[in-house]
Amino acid sequence: MNLHFTLNVVPHSKKNSSQICTLKNGRTLLLPSKLYKKFENECLDLIQEDLKLYINKPITIKAHFYCKTRRKIDLTNLLEALDDMLVKAGVIEDDCRDIIASHDGSRVFYDKENPRIEVWVEDFKEKYVIWKKSKK
Repeated sequence: MNLHFTLNVVPHSKKNSSQICTLKNGRTLLLPSKLYKKFENECLDLIQEDLKLYINKPITIKAHFYCKTRRKIDLTNLLEALDDMLVKAGVIEDDCRDIIASHDGSRVFYDKENPRIEVWVEDFKEKYVIWKKSKK
């Protein structure tokens, strides 16, 4: 399986500007920001419109995030948001290590004029040989 798609959105991280809400029983919840929720909804609409598949085997996801800013951006936070959206959209079964085996080749780039997320999905076993330790 080789899949490539582009999400024409400005990449956002889940971890920035979270909201702290206190429940009546005193417990607190950490909720994503309104900006992130808007970003997530835009992505979910695009993903669910274009991708009609369900993946439940080991895959490699490579993502290139083209951001409008040159600020330092944490790649792992962007990947976490993408993985969570793919699960929420029903494209992948889970974002655990048994399904998303790697994020090899993922990067963050600067593109002020055309921010976007380009994603490649490949079978993990086709691309990599898993070495087993030999007994001596």
